[in-house]
Amino acid sequence: MKPNKNIDQEFLEAVERVNRHVEPFPADFLLRLYAFYKRATNNDSSPNSRNNLINAFKTNALFQARDVDTNVAKANYVELVNAYFKPKVQK
Repeated sequence: MKPNKNIDQEFLEAVERVNRHVEPFPADFLLRLYAFYKRATNNDSSPNSRNNLINAFKTNALFQARDVDTNVAKANYVELVNAYFKPKVQK
């Protein structure tokens, strides 16, 4: 997904969609969302979970996204959310 004028609005809508979702998300999906959200919002604070293992996974996710531009991070976040909520095809 290429960044565009509407990416800020799309990003906010995707964040809201994730926040409204009540079922648990897969851990790998959450880690990617976490990293892209932090890059998209220019939040450079360190992970602050009480669990050291969770902090390690979050730190790794942030490290992998370290060179991602803000708008690209927003676009990636939106793309992840849209793919997750895409209707599943029944076989």
